[in-house]
Amino acid sequence: MDELTLLEIIKCGEDRFHRFKETIDRSETLAKEMIAFSNSQGGTILIGVTDDGKIKGLNFDDIRKLNLLISTTAEDSVFPPINPKTENLYLKDGIVIVVKIDEGIHKPYKDINDDVYVKNGADKRIVKSTAEFLRLYQEANLLYADTSTIFGSSLADIDLEYFVAYFEKEFGERFEEQSISLIQLLENMKLAEDGKLNHTALLCFGKNPQYKLPTFIVTAISFPGNNIEDVNYIESQNIVGRLVDVFDNTVNFIISNIRHIQKDQGFNSLGKPEIPRDAVKELVANALIHRDYFISATVQVFVFLDRVDINSPGLLPNKLTIENIKMGVSNHRNPTLVSFAYNLLPIRGIGSGIKRALNQYPDIEFDNNQNLNSFRVTIKRKY
Repeated sequence: MDELTLLEIIKCGEDRFHRFKETIDRSETLAKEMIAFSNSQGGTILIGVTDDGKIKGLNFDDIRKLNLLISTTAEDSVFPPINPKTENLYLKDGIVIVVKIDEGIHKPYKDINDDVYVKNGADKRIVKSTAEFLRLYQEANLLYADTSTIFGSSLADIDLEYFVAYFEKEFGERFEEQSISLIQLLENMKLAEDGKLNHTALLCFGKNPQYKLPTFIVTAISFPGNNIEDVNYIESQNIVGRLVDVFDNTVNFIISNIRHIQKDQGFNSLGKPEIPRDAVKELVANALIHRDYFISATVQVFVFLDRVDINSPGLLPNKLTIENIKMGVSNHRNPTLVSFAYNLLPIRGIGSGIKRALNQYPDIEFDNNQNLNSFRVTIKRKY
């Protein structure tokens, strides 16, 4: 890091990725900062800078002691250990130690008391909720929501006729000729474990998925204007059913609530939707398949006069960025669900749907919202 970059960071103040410390003399204090950055998206600690951005600087004796503290803390007080990168920058007011901490790949990181910290704005907070612990394990690829079993689920929750039709079509074998039990077959297909169904089984083949998974619905509302606070609405639905049903009905809701353009078509033609149906399909599929199922929230679809918003619970997974997904890069949060959705949904392939949607309709914006822990797609309406 050069001096100009450092001064710009200090000028802007502390934020989610930058923490200022005049000095640090306790390993416990430093460990908490390291853990919070490791469990979040990484960040930088500037030692020798006060909370209000004044450069106090450090002398050579300070540097020696602090570098020893940094290395021993990272190895002995953070579990599992991490490898911070340090750099000493000489300024006119003294030396500043820049401690760069990468986002960890072995989350969750803990301190000597087994406490787990994450970033909370410029500060940090301790993790207490089970759902948040699960998401940390998910980010480390140690746990997947789509193969997590559902308490109280059983074979009675499967729509057997629907499942049999899928099985025989995809595998070209008669279901009744299988030599193993239904539950063993489901376990072999990664749809069950220890006699209980998982999220993918209920989402794809359940009789009534919302009975066991009440947040697997799409809240869809069409407004006459451009403001979500508007008390009036044109249409409102809670869209329920299996994955295929929710997908079809969500696409149809959007298409039926946007304009259809005649152009050079005949008078009796229904016209073409202002947003291509194929683009809508790709974006709806993305929201349903790649959402975070550890978050107890619904997918939301809002049709406004000037745009369509699709809000999906959870941020982009595993360090994906908006630029990545625009280029067709994918990293599946729910790999088992993805494998079944590829066969169940009428789309051309999972993984590059965002890129295909942009090719068909470029006026689409994306927001990976850290504060709301959600991913928003905004489709601009032109007419």
